[in-house]
Amino acid sequence: MTRILVLVAPGEEALPGLDELPTTVELRTVSDEADLRLHLPQTDVLVVTDFRTGLLEGCWPAEHNIRWVHATSAGVDALMFPALWDSDVLLTNARGVFDLGIAEYVLGAVLMHAKDSLGNLRLQRQHQWQHRETALAARQQALVIGAGSIGSEVARLLAALDIEVTGIARTAREAPHFTRVLASDQLDAVLPGADVVIITAPLTEDTRGLINRDRLALMRSDALLVNVGRGAIVVTDDLVAALQQRQLGAAVLDVVDPEPLPEGHALWDMPNVMLSAHMAGDFIGWRRALGEQFMANLHRWLADEPLHNRVNRGK
Repeated sequence: MTRILVLVAPGEEALPGLDELPTTVELRTVSDEADLRLHLPQTDVLVVTDFRTGLLEGCWPAEHNIRWVHATSAGVDALMFPALWDSDVLLTNARGVFDLGIAEYVLGAVLMHAKDSLGNLRLQRQHQWQHRETALAARQQALVIGAGSIGSEVARLLAALDIEVTGIARTAREAPHFTRVLASDQLDAVLPGADVVIITAPLTEDTRGLINRDRLALMRSDALLVNVGRGAIVVTDDLVAALQQRQLGAAVLDVVDPEPLPEGHALWDMPNVMLSAHMAGDFIGWRRALGEQFMANLHRWLADEPLHNRVNRGK
């Protein structure tokens, strides 16, 4: 018997798409600490949909049967606690499910900025009819920090608008849809030339605080910063200062640090900022897609076949 445990957030419905399980599989969904502590030691496969607390780290048992942990997210920073990260437990993620949704969100942000949609809405609320000129998105320079599957999909959509897209990755390489992909040590050299800087990278020790006061100062004063990676990649106080001092044109933030953004925070009311609640990739039907992706990998697991989307801990 293979015992699967699904950890969901309190109040969250069970993960859909886990239909027609083999009779050799036992499935259980938990959301509170008591049930998690009770069932974790006997679990073979753990599916994690709740990334908003340190609950899993606090409940991780010293002795267990867990052989595979699947994260229903592309990023796995919430699972990087030593007891799991340093173990030989297989770790997979939801790479691929969110790529198109996030890329469409970024495309919308780029067009919104070029056409000053925030300005249009502000003038509409003020009942002002004010003619203005706006920019062409075509032939702009975009810099995508994180040239993985999400960054590649972003590059594909932007390239269709005749936007030249440079990627930043751990190492330089050639990649479809990018004009070039440069190594991360080239970031400072290319920031000043970007009309749009887009963060799609995961949160690691190398990317935490990557966009700070010094790098914001390198960016153009009319540039757009789009963060669909992780909030902690950007130093929030430095971003606020750059926006207030007009060192940066605008920001579209699907992720922030801290998250959720506290009431009264300066970012809420800035006219050149758009916020969304960590939802860029959450298209209608996304939870079922996550469940079906896990089910496909589960069949591989039961057939003793290699799993898709294994996380490379070294990266």
